[in-house]
Amino acid sequence: MKNSCIDCGVVNCLKEEGRFPDFCPGADISEDLLNSAMSEYEKEDIKAIAIAAAETEAENYCKMTRMEETMEFAGKIGAKKIGIATCAGLISEARVAAKILRKKNFEVVGISCKCATQKKEDIGIPKSCNITGVNMCNPVLQAKFLNNEKTDLNILIGLCVGHDSLFYKYSEAPVTTLVSKDRVLAHNTVAALYQADKYLKLL
Repeated sequence: MKNSCIDCGVVNCLKEEGRFPDFCPGADISEDLLNSAMSEYEKEDIKAIAIAAAETEAENYCKMTRMEETMEFAGKIGAKKIGIATCAGLISEARVAAKILRKKNFEVVGISCKCATQKKEDIGIPKSCNITGVNMCNPVLQAKFLNNEKTDLNILIGLCVGHDSLFYKYSEAPVTTLVSKDRVLAHNTVAALYQADKYLKLL
């Protein structure tokens, strides 16, 4: 097993200086790889997002909710039209989010995962999956719909694990997640990590 950042207990990379473990990936990252990553920030659109993200964090650290930070970030990157890709089961939450965004004068367009209903079996999803319904979630359509709408920023609200992956892959606009779905923990996904000792015993 190769150790990496997730095995580090020091996290001195948060500080201006400090000692790092022998296995620290930072020591092994090639100059080519580092330069390749850093050169991306020379692109104006990437630099603008990086600066807006840093400013949003610095100015609102432990002061704003993620909903508020999302609007701050959107404003900083000059986003005027915002797309919402939502789970059909969280349409109520998506409607509230849209209302808040519109109150801040953003243009908002949204699309549900079940829009233009297609059957799971049509793309080869096993019939055993029909236990949660016969209609498929369609994150590729959600992304393409919002691409056609020329959104400046897309917000995910509760897309299923894996469906969110497909949305990220196909979205042309930058994407931020407002709600990560967790039906068991009322969408408070980090709660499983806070109860890790008990959770790991079940695995």
